[in-house]
Amino acid sequence: MDQVLFEKLLIFVVTPNNTNCALEFYVSELVDKCIGSRIHIVMKNDKEIVGTLLGFDDFVNMVLEDVTEFEITPEGRRITKLDQILLNGNNITMLIPGGEGPEV
Repeated sequence: MDQVLFEKLLIFVVTPNNTNCALEFYVSELVDKCIGSRIHIVMKNDKEIVGTLLGFDDFVNMVLEDVTEFEITPEGRRITKLDQILLNGNNITMLIPGGEGPEV
């Protein structure tokens, strides 16, 4: 992935309430380039998700397949495998294209 585009994605992640239309365009462009690829998603709660991005909408709601969910619980780390999920974009903190998730 182009380093400049990736840096613009990081700016979006750090300032998710930014209403700059140009910045939103870059985010859509970046996420669109990730379709069909593995992506690591850090959520607002204690979850991280890794899967293959099938699609997304204007609100960055995402459809992922071949998903692994990593969750921190009082008992320790729980890993769940899922065939396909619809992920609410409001809960996303960070997107890492090509990421394979936290170390197990």
